[in-house]
Amino acid sequence: MEELKEIVQTFQEKEVAPYGDLPQRTRRLISLALLTTLGTLQTVPEEVAKALADGVEPQAMAEAVIQCTPYAGYTRALAALQAVEDALGAQGVPLPLSKGGTVTADTRLAQGLAAQYAIFGQENIDRQRQAAPPELRHIQDALSGYCFGDFYTRTAIDLATRELLTFCILCALGGCEPQLKAHIGGNLQVGNKRQTLLSAVTWCLPYIGFPRTLNAINCINEIAKEC
Repeated sequence: MEELKEIVQTFQEKEVAPYGDLPQRTRRLISLALLTTLGTLQTVPEEVAKALADGVEPQAMAEAVIQCTPYAGYTRALAALQAVEDALGAQGVPLPLSKGGTVTADTRLAQGLAAQYAIFGQENIDRQRQAAPPELRHIQDALSGYCFGDFYTRTAIDLATRELLTFCILCALGGCEPQLKAHIGGNLQVGNKRQTLLSAVTWCLPYIGFPRTLNAINCINEIAKEC
């Protein structure tokens, strides 16, 4: 086991870490989102310690995990959030953390739609909602109210970072390339460039392996050729 750890650590430090332009804070948040998505929580305490050492705010760490909920499912997010909070507590961080929600039952749909418009464009979202057959309109409302209203509007992480985390979450899930392509376009819309996406997927590589990484790069090359 120690030999494998040494191989991976050397790869991360010598080849992965020097590449790209991601701030260290963003890298740490991506790592926590990847561990959540993959359900590999045994290294959460180590990642939390590294994030704290790099000055990442505890609330932002929690939000990186919470952002995984509509994509990886709530059971993985709950388990990861508990692991993060346990690790933070062990490091002496006061708990519970502050609540990050900003919407109400009356505003979540409208604010979710506003987030979708900012990421994908109003015309695209309106067309998608109008094209949904009657028996599937509740899914469009769930996307707007739950995925984007309840999660993208939360505090501690800005919209561009949340959208980059979503890109990484989808890379880790694999098998959802249509959604990955849509969120590559969304990343470009909120200001994340092609190089940012390449830097992010490179950081993902040790966690998700080469097949999912190469699939993600193919999607980047298709959607973000020159950006």
